[in-house]
Amino acid sequence: MAKYGEGDKRWIVEERADGANVHNWHWAETDCLPWSKTFFTKSLSDLPILTGEGNLYIKTKSVDMVDGEAYVNIRKGKIIPGYEISLNLSWEGEVKDGEGKTLLKAEGNVEIPYIADENADEDPEVRVTVKDEGPIGKTLKEAMLAKGKPLALEKVRDYVKAMARGGPVKDEVEAKELAPKSNSSSNSSLGVVSKEKVGVEKESKKEGKKGFKTITMSEKFNCRAKDMFEILMDENRWKGFTQSNARISKEVGGQFSIFDGSVTGVNMELQEGKLIAQRWRFGSWPDGVDSTVRLVFDEPEPGVTIIKLTHSDVPEEDRYGNATVVENTERGWRDLIFNKVRAVFGFGI
Repeated sequence: MAKYGEGDKRWIVEERADGANVHNWHWAETDCLPWSKTFFTKSLSDLPILTGEGNLYIKTKSVDMVDGEAYVNIRKGKIIPGYEISLNLSWEGEVKDGEGKTLLKAEGNVEIPYIADENADEDPEVRVTVKDEGPIGKTLKEAMLAKGKPLALEKVRDYVKAMARGGPVKDEVEAKELAPKSNSSSNSSLGVVSKEKVGVEKESKKEGKKGFKTITMSEKFNCRAKDMFEILMDENRWKGFTQSNARISKEVGGQFSIFDGSVTGVNMELQEGKLIAQRWRFGSWPDGVDSTVRLVFDEPEPGVTIIKLTHSDVPEEDRYGNATVVENTERGWRDLIFNKVRAVFGFGI
């Protein structure tokens, strides 16, 4: 064991002779803001929007600003993107008459003030302005909103997907995954077996990536079991400790919506003070994917309640390829539900 303050050399990657971060086991972070600027500059500059429809000609000019932060963390081979950025781009348009003569030219801006990983499953706000607010300028602005906004949002979705795959480190990650394992044996037959084994391992890993996990957790509270049951099934109390909108049916077969609609589901089985069983679905999950939540209440002594959580069928990836669903769900239960209940209702042990 290392002395206090020295650290354990077995965990210090940079002091290895080869300086290698094997299989990205240790935390590695890459600044992706420069890459993000290049991404949007290439995808949104000189982009044709309208080329004569209704005698309107509109195109984007240049991306003038991409600001904020963007990064990709890699831990144990998992890609964890994070970004909060804003961007501005300029556009220009003109209106021509039936003979092709220009009646008016106008310029404007498009602002997307907030693109963030926490809202990856939602389209961000897009603001379109024009410098000339006259009748023709307004016509060009409306056309830019109708045709240009969807194209801008399409590029934002492409960015979200690219960041989920690793952004600028995608090629590096894939190269490490595909790199052949060293084999000192000169026996060619052993080499064939090794390649077959690697192929099987890759296929297994690919299937696991698309699989599901089960979260289990046991939490203790200083209260009666019936009180905890009521808190978790009462929409007004949910609103109180989560500071978000909630609609919760107290009937079996009834529906619920919590965290401003981010989570929806159906009550499968309810036993007051003993059991809550529900189907849960997050809006960012792939279509058709539901999970099962079971909260079992145990009161070993009056005023002490233990809740055993089993959250099964949690997908490892969301619809955008982010591989942090299980970690985020587990953290949400702990930090946004159980710990919030303790803090608001004073049920700490």
